Amino acid sequence: MATFEKRGKFWRVKIRRTGAPTQTRTFDNKALAEKWARSVEGEIDNGVLVDRRAAERTTLAEILERYRREVTPTKRGARDENLRLKAMALRPFARIRMASLSSSYLAAYRDERLKVVSGATVIREFNVLSHAIDTARREWDIYLPFNPCTLVRRPPQGRPRSRRLQGDEEPRLLAVCRAARNAWLVHFVVLAVETGMRRSELLGLQWSNVDLEKRIAFLPITKNGESRGVPLSSRAVTVIRSLPPSRTGRVFGDLTADALKQSFRRAVRRAGIAGLRFHDLRHEATSRLFEKGLNVMEVASVTGHKTLQMLKRYTHLNAVDLVARLG
Repeated sequence: MATFEKRGKFWRVKIRRTGAPTQTRTFDNKALAEKWARSVEGEIDNGVLVDRRAAERTTLAEILERYRREVTPTKRGARDENLRLKAMALRPFARIRMASLSSSYLAAYRDERLKVVSGATVIREFNVLSHAIDTARREWDIYLPFNPCTLVRRPPQGRPRSRRLQGDEEPRLLAVCRAARNAWLVHFVVLAVETGMRRSELLGLQWSNVDLEKRIAFLPITKNGESRGVPLSSRAVTVIRSLPPSRTGRVFGDLTADALKQSFRRAVRRAGIAGLRFHDLRHEATSRLFEKGLNVMEVASVTGHKTLQMLKRYTHLNAVDLVARLG
């Protein structure tokens, strides 16, 4: 028999039946609680009761932590996802038992996050959250009739960034980079603008994958899981030739992502440049390729973008530079 108890604004339903495990779950309103109770009692009557005990004793935080330990390390973006999962697991909504997890809790989390971060950030969080829940349902015996993330409206991503280097920003930035304590910085920035390679791709670039005679840098593994060869401009070849060999075999030695990030931020600040992020250099490089006359497929082969839509997000051609080409 099902019993219903109101706790604050929520309704808790408990079902006890001889020969079957006790079933408990919390809902946003009594109508949903009654519907669930009828469904479970029907399962008991028909002998097809689903075991919900794991979902009732396991919190969302525990699912996120297990996902972080077992699934995240297999991904290329493991470092960022690891931090994202740790942060989500500490938030109040993660204390909810999986059996009680509903779309209203997730929608409230979405609205709370949108007060401090962009829509794109919330979408990334929901993507990993949704996959963690699906993994728990498929592989970890956590029974949920459906993934509540699928019912939550995703926020708009907002307008894509269109930041490019303006006026004398490039020479000002390079001058500061040359004077920086991080000797790698100026070379890294130049190669980012010349090749359009991602930060992680440049950091992981191996000397064994650089052919200066053919002017090609080969990337065996990239963010999208595919390999590609990046053509090197004369300027890029000159920069690479100036770099010393390293014990690690990497073109940029033991330079780390954190060291690069901090050095670049200081350089931008000292150069008096506002609103410039390192990823904007990839955007700048992609736009310059189009302005040199390369078509979409040629640009995609250089940058590794997989679709035209992705290229449109990064590429905002300078109208003034296009006037001369129009005649």
